Amino acid sequence: MRVLGIETSCDETAAAVVDGEGGILANVILSQVEDHRPYGGIVPEVAARAHLQAVDAVVARAMDDAGLAFGDLDGVAATGGPGLIGGVIVGVMTAKAIAAVHGLPFLAVNHLEGHALTAGLSDGVGFPYLLLLVSGGHCQLLAVRGVGDYTRLGTTIDDALGEAFDKTAKMLGLGYPGGPAVERAARDGDPDRFPLPRPLKGRPGCDFSFSGLKTAVRQTIEGLPPGAPTAQDVADICAAFQAAAGDVLVDRCGHAVARFRADHPGPVTLPVTLVVAGGVAANAYLRGRLEFLARGGDLRLVAPPMALCTDNGAMIAWAGLQRLRRGLEDGLDFAPRPRWPLDPDAPRAAGAGIKA
Repeated sequence: MRVLGIETSCDETAAAVVDGEGGILANVILSQVEDHRPYGGIVPEVAARAHLQAVDAVVARAMDDAGLAFGDLDGVAATGGPGLIGGVIVGVMTAKAIAAVHGLPFLAVNHLEGHALTAGLSDGVGFPYLLLLVSGGHCQLLAVRGVGDYTRLGTTIDDALGEAFDKTAKMLGLGYPGGPAVERAARDGDPDRFPLPRPLKGRPGCDFSFSGLKTAVRQTIEGLPPGAPTAQDVADICAAFQAAAGDVLVDRCGHAVARFRADHPGPVTLPVTLVVAGGVAANAYLRGRLEFLARGGDLRLVAPPMALCTDNGAMIAWAGLQRLRRGLEDGLDFAPRPRWPLDPDAPRAAGAGIKA
């Protein structure tokens, strides 16, 4: 079984082909970073136009890399949401056209499910497991029991962690994308110089909050003496921000592990597999903090390779293939969705700006 996957939900135009054994036959990713860099962040209209201009060539290259014709495929998958709706429409319409012309099943994949199932592609992880999904638009803890079977244990009540990284970088003049820039600067910093808050740390539950941390970074910058921030100031603030984020992730994940064990007694109790996915999962410092948690808590930590943490077509192809195996095809009348929660029955967390 071979499936083409197309991902256009944000600022990467990506296409990939995977097979039923978990082999990645092609994985092409075209970044739009240079298109958005002048604006200091992603501009939805710019992203949609860039996807429209690039998607056909990206798909063609993926098929060439895989050495396949469209008639050799068993299905075509595309991100159907959530995401920037203009980009999502581009990918969905491209996949529908291929499916219609070649008589192939069309599979609309939830972008979050793509991240959620990546550990099965990269590491052969079986169900159930606990997922920490951290990216620029999402910060959630989910119990993953199977394809289409998710329970949200916690979510952000305001900003996602990736968004907080980007805005911290912007306030410090580090440019875009912000996450890698903050991580690089933090390597030379003192995390103890500036006291920053750990929002919700120590409180019950598994929800996140990063708005207060972001505000504290701004206040710290404003409180520096004239002529600041110096390069050392920037490094120290980045290190303090990253340390605070790490403390919050460890605390919230610890609560989620306890709840997961309580909800899944028996053979899966020890060890629990904790999967971390999404763009922020590429941060080596945060991975290290989660590895420390795993060593001390009888956990198995799984973090997909860096190339599969950020948005990519392989995760969409793999999720589509899993859905195809279960007969979960979609009609060509599928409507792209700007919001698409993995757990539609989860209660809305208190606060504003929630990324579903």
